[in-house]
Amino acid sequence: MKFLWPHMLWLGLLLPAAVMLYVWSLQRRRAALRFANLALVKEALAAGPGRRRHIPPVLILLAFAALIMAAARPHAVVTLPADKRTIVLAMDVSASMRADDVAPNRLTASQMAAKSFAEQLPVDIRIGVVAYAGTAQVVQQPTLNRQDVLDSIDRFQLQRATAIGSGLLISLATLLPEAKIDLSETYGERNPLKKGADSDLKPDEVQSVAPGSYESGAVVLLSDGANTRGVDPIEAAQVAAKHGVKVFTVGFGTSDGVIIGFDGWSMRVKLDEATLKKIADMTGGEYFHAVTGPDLEKIYGALKSRFALRKQEMELTTFFADAAALLMLTAVALSVWWFGRVA
Repeated sequence: MKFLWPHMLWLGLLLPAAVMLYVWSLQRRRAALRFANLALVKEALAAGPGRRRHIPPVLILLAFAALIMAAARPHAVVTLPADKRTIVLAMDVSASMRADDVAPNRLTASQMAAKSFAEQLPVDIRIGVVAYAGTAQVVQQPTLNRQDVLDSIDRFQLQRATAIGSGLLISLATLLPEAKIDLSETYGERNPLKKGADSDLKPDEVQSVAPGSYESGAVVLLSDGANTRGVDPIEAAQVAAKHGVKVFTVGFGTSDGVIIGFDGWSMRVKLDEATLKKIADMTGGEYFHAVTGPDLEKIYGALKSRFALRKQEMELTTFFADAAALLMLTAVALSVWWFGRVA
């Protein structure tokens, strides 16, 4: 919680002074009673309110403390429901997703978990879907229609190669259409992020916003292998960081790799966890590792809670002012009720 410290200094000085003044007044009253006649002392003791007499003054002191804190204009970061959020799912559909080290196979397990995730998100969050292998494409523009999202996930078709960077850039362009991210070079072998390329993707550009500061959306990127084509994933992550977009990465499958066969050829596919972790770190997101289908479902469940809420700094002046008024009114009411006067 943040305060204007000059006001808090006043609180630190005035509150102890008020307490000392009250204690001094009590001691003075006791000293005066020692010199009164015995009849008056007995009468005062019989009618004395006991410890209750301290409650209204304490409440008044607390009210003054709350007023000083209100004048300090306190601010705090609070968690609020999401508002107009968009989530883009970037799903790996490379040939390695046919591996059966995750039952029944990686692709089916990822589809089931992604659909469960989409169904459990709050209905006011839009979902877009990007599929990537050797190239990347939008298979579903962001929408509130959950059935359209589920149908797009069911239409995945396996392809050769893995273009993680291209998938991330297409996802960013889908999430931020107003940013006009240059995608002209994301579909071929050439890397448009090389120095001298005429592109919005130059890695040496100054970031316009802080990484992870974009609060209206995020990208969830799933991969089970390593980048083999297209844009460098790390440099694509720089574009995400430049626009403040968080990228949550999910590594699917085993880090030791697995041998798969496809159209008469075979190869070992190994998860590139280092790259996925770096993408998440650069953008203010988080990396998750899933070995099984249930693991993936748990990860998507954890992501759901992050996307359903957002953090925002709010001023709490009204809260402390209302608390001060309530304390003051309570002190007055108790004093009138118990003693028949305001004192």
